[in-house]
Amino acid sequence: MRRACLVYNPIAGRYPSSILADRAATLLRQNGWAIAIEQSHSGAHITELSRWAAAEGLDAFFIIGGDGSVNLAASGLIHSNTALGVLPAGTSNVWAQELGLTSLGRPRQACVEESALRLAGATVRRVDVGICNDRPFLLWSGVGLDAFVVHRLEPRTRLEKYLSIPSYALRATWSASLWHGMNLDVVVDGSEIHGHYLMGVVTNIRRYAGGLAILSPQAYLDDGVMDLWLFKGDNMADTVQVALELVAGRHAQSGQVQHYPFQELHLESGSPMYMQLDGEPYSSEAGVTIKVAAAALPVLIPQELHTTLFSTDAP
Repeated sequence: MRRACLVYNPIAGRYPSSILADRAATLLRQNGWAIAIEQSHSGAHITELSRWAAAEGLDAFFIIGGDGSVNLAASGLIHSNTALGVLPAGTSNVWAQELGLTSLGRPRQACVEESALRLAGATVRRVDVGICNDRPFLLWSGVGLDAFVVHRLEPRTRLEKYLSIPSYALRATWSASLWHGMNLDVVVDGSEIHGHYLMGVVTNIRRYAGGLAILSPQAYLDDGVMDLWLFKGDNMADTVQVALELVAGRHAQSGQVQHYPFQELHLESGSPMYMQLDGEPYSSEAGVTIKVAAAALPVLIPQELHTTLFSTDAP
């Protein structure tokens, strides 16, 4: 019998996750898993519990929560043989969207229950992880506009998450109106780039902006390469243009956008950099180095995954 720890974040998303945890554990047990349930007391506690699961040699570590909780769980499972299993209960759940486990607007209880059933017989695949200075990320690392918005809006209360769409959109628009870009000096796999940009986004996955946009349509989770996207601009009109091009999928053809696949890069700016890692605020007073840790994290992947997210066939 496969053994796993199931951890829930009591403040993630808009639905009481203790109820979701009990239901998910029941479904997994009915499908051959031995499950121990734990409640996290803080973000650091999620990482501590995932490290414990890896040290104990458990087959999987299930996390009920959003992308921030996924990041914290992945941080403790890197370079281990304990697979990450994601049961989406956050606000956007972009990692779960990427794996086809949920979509925008679906009820959280249905998402968690269906995901538990689909992951009960999942395949374990190893995926790349980004390391930003010493901090891991699974989805994205961003500098500039998106990070500025995250720093102004996070953390949010459960009520704010419940009113997430209108509230977040209005506050994000106001924050964007205050942003005028930043000068960046970038070294991408040895090549130098200089310019003034609205933002730069490093992505490991295809989706972006809460899952509303496909940023890197050719991204793979296991090819040892990530993508850097640099968006030029310095005002609200540029921001609106970028947003429209992203949602329409035309950004790759824009003269205001630069794209660089890479394995290692270094970022510097003349001012302190607002950053986000997997949608959570992160700060750096000095330069930032990002490296790709290839195949560093085992993940439970639904067997019927519809989109080809891997560059190699399943082992």
